[in-house]
Amino acid sequence: MPKHSTSPTIPTFADAYSFSLDAWQRSILFLDVMRQRGAQYEEHRTQTAPNVLEFEAQLVTDGRTLARPVNYALVSIVPPEGVTVDPTKRPFVVVDPRAGHGPGIGGFKADSEIGVALKAGHPCYFIGFLPDPVPGQTIEDIALAEAGFLETVIARHPQADGKPCVIGNCQAGWAVTIVAALRPELFGPIIIAGAPLSYWAGVHGQNPMRYSGGLLGGSWLTALTGDLGGGIFDGAWLVQNFENQNPANTLWTKQYNLYSKIDTEAARYLGFERWWGGHVTLNAEEMQFIVDELFVGNKLAAGEIRTSDGTAIDLRNIRSPIVVFCSKGDNITPPQQALDWILDLYDSVDEIRAYGQTIVYTVHETVGHLGIFVSVGVARKEHDEFASNIELIDVLPPGLYEAVLTPASEAAEGRALVSGEWLMRCEPRTLEDIRALGGNDIEDDRRFATAAKLSEINLALYRTYLQPMVKAAATPPVAEAMRNMHPLRLQYALFGPDNPFMAWTSALADYVRENREPAAAGNPFIAWQEALSQQIVDGLETWRRTAEYLSEQSFHAIYGAPTLQAALGIDTNSDQPPRKAEKSLLHRELVKARIAELKARMAVGGTCEGLARALTFVGMARGGADERGFEAVRRLRLSHPEAKQLSLADFKTVMREQYFMLLIDEAAALAALPKLLPEAVEERRSAFTALREVLEASGAVTGVAAERLQQVAALFRLDREPPVPIAAGKIIRNRTAT
Repeated sequence: MPKHSTSPTIPTFADAYSFSLDAWQRSILFLDVMRQRGAQYEEHRTQTAPNVLEFEAQLVTDGRTLARPVNYALVSIVPPEGVTVDPTKRPFVVVDPRAGHGPGIGGFKADSEIGVALKAGHPCYFIGFLPDPVPGQTIEDIALAEAGFLETVIARHPQADGKPCVIGNCQAGWAVTIVAALRPELFGPIIIAGAPLSYWAGVHGQNPMRYSGGLLGGSWLTALTGDLGGGIFDGAWLVQNFENQNPANTLWTKQYNLYSKIDTEAARYLGFERWWGGHVTLNAEEMQFIVDELFVGNKLAAGEIRTSDGTAIDLRNIRSPIVVFCSKGDNITPPQQALDWILDLYDSVDEIRAYGQTIVYTVHETVGHLGIFVSVGVARKEHDEFASNIELIDVLPPGLYEAVLTPASEAAEGRALVSGEWLMRCEPRTLEDIRALGGNDIEDDRRFATAAKLSEINLALYRTYLQPMVKAAATPPVAEAMRNMHPLRLQYALFGPDNPFMAWTSALADYVRENREPAAAGNPFIAWQEALSQQIVDGLETWRRTAEYLSEQSFHAIYGAPTLQAALGIDTNSDQPPRKAEKSLLHRELVKARIAELKARMAVGGTCEGLARALTFVGMARGGADERGFEAVRRLRLSHPEAKQLSLADFKTVMREQYFMLLIDEAAALAALPKLLPEAVEERRSAFTALREVLEASGAVTGVAAERLQQVAALFRLDREPPVPIAAGKIIRNRTAT
């Protein structure tokens, strides 16, 4: 039998006419959306406090009224209809990134960070900013203001079971960690989403944005831009820098997607452009600090940034759990920039524990930079689980963990203890797991250190020879005209209401909508249109890859030259990283004193301490913790009158102390365990039953964990009554062994 073959559909005159009419109508509707975008941009720009929050907000504190005024403000989020918040739950505070765009991205959608926190029953606050800075404000002023905002939130929730959970998106992530390092007592868990803390880090052949500073000769260009702006840095330049990372999307895909789906895509496109086009400004001094200290200098993770009074900002001072959410699909903040600060600060997980630090990270496979904190689609489950299980994160023993999410439907046991559609489990990790994601070697660090040195020289030369002339020429009218002529602003203005040639589009678009005749999906010209679009995308992607390859090779060739490195004072023979956080002898002595204190208190406490020690001892063998076990502990705590008196902070302290005691001297800690338990055998049996229920909430206790549970059972002396019985029914918490 002859084989059947499929041949391409031969277009007819009817197909051509239908496609031509459809293409013409789409062009008119596309132009009308551009007109609406321009009008929206102008309206947004004239607002005093523009934002894209989806939620109603009430002003709590205006940063312009502070002793050191800033253009930031604290607002409380009004729960939408049908949403109830629990005043006893810790509040969530979302801090938006000031990276060229306007505020509100953390509450841009109903299921964004604010939305999922409200759904979990937490009171919510938002820290945003006005489009223009207060003259003279600095990054340090903003840090002080944010600390004051947190003090206000804490005072408004005296009954909350824990300090606020603070979410820092993108550039707000490093800002939040700076505040937390200076004022650790103000923070509950900290979630940093898509936040770069280690700017030099990366992988060869990927995400070349980190090379930009070196290829431009350092931060002198930032100073020039600020001077041309009359002391103001235009955030549109930052937005353009983001757009340059994906020319295919910037120059074609974003617009083509609107054009090809003009009947359904307009509302989404305009909603995003309202935020993306809300360009804001920074003081030149603010931007210079960001570039010198962070982008080029990479000083934050090394503890080399100091406040005006000389205080070193050391991220190891943070006492709250740090949750890092990053993605392999993020071309702005790849996982290495989000996580390698851990390698800069610590030499081992034991050192993380010595600082009492808890770090939890999760790496998404595909979501892009904006999707990390907009929290739509594929990233929603992470935000849902972090909001629902923030108390579990807060009581984890110090160490490094990865948050692993699995469908709750796959949970064979304890399904009733899972709050959402996903089960979160925190599994212990080592620094080798971070290194396995890729990162810099010593040669890479030397290249970036060389670029940082050259940046300092070029900046000094610019300030000495060019800056006086530039400042004299950049009068306020000139600076304002240059801002208005920025290419990103012009693209809105050209299609905006001030362009008389756009006046006809509105009426014609209305006519087109009334007589819309889209081409059939099977029209062969539609397929040809899609094929042409794909060719354009492929061409732009080839251009991007070529430009990125040349950028990386140029950076390596220039800053990898031994002669240049030696000339700039970089030791080419040292095997030590040029940027590394200093060790503290004082901290070592404090750790020794703390160890001695814990050893002396191993036999101090009562049933709560004994249960915590036993639970930790068995749990350590299971290699992690999930929300089922924590929920079982929570229910047990709430159901027992005396245990209920423990606040979450007290409970966290008990769990951490027992964990450290086991790490310091496991044998001595176990030997002292019987001294913490009640004398009455029935009380010990009841306590052991509760312990077993908590452990089995996450599944059957097997293997080494089962062996440890048997060891604990022997220590509980379940079959022996003491010689002198005591009154039953009473938990002894603070009994000290003699």
